[in-house]
Amino acid sequence: MSGEKTDDIAVALFGELFMADQLARNRISKVLPRGMELSHFSVLNHLARINDERTPAQLAKAFHVTRGAMTNTLNRLEWAGHVHIRPDWEDARQKFVAISPSGRAARDSAVATVVPLIAEVVQSLGADKVRALVSVLRELRVRLEGE
Repeated sequence: MSGEKTDDIAVALFGELFMADQLARNRISKVLPRGMELSHFSVLNHLARINDERTPAQLAKAFHVTRGAMTNTLNRLEWAGHVHIRPDWEDARQKFVAISPSGRAARDSAVATVVPLIAEVVQSLGADKVRALVSVLRELRVRLEGE
């Protein structure tokens, strides 16, 4: 490698990832509909995409958060009427979460405000560059999930 040690590259990579993550979260949080947090949007978006029920434990695992953190998010979403939480009829200890029509509308509204922001970034960087970056980031995520 051209004089750079692998450690230096790793530190630079994660430094850029962390800073880009923080900046993206701040920009997106500012344009989300009033009262919606990024965690709410993420869960609603996930449920809308899969179009199926999930248990709180499955959602916690998918988002790499504790069950307690997911329960807090789900309680807020249920209070807002954005998700339906029902008991598992076969195992009363378990629950299932589904997006409600109100939740789908809130998610769609959030997507409508977020997409132009993201599209602007993609356009300024160039679609080819972003496509290549997404591929590398996906590979990085898969490797980190495997560890």
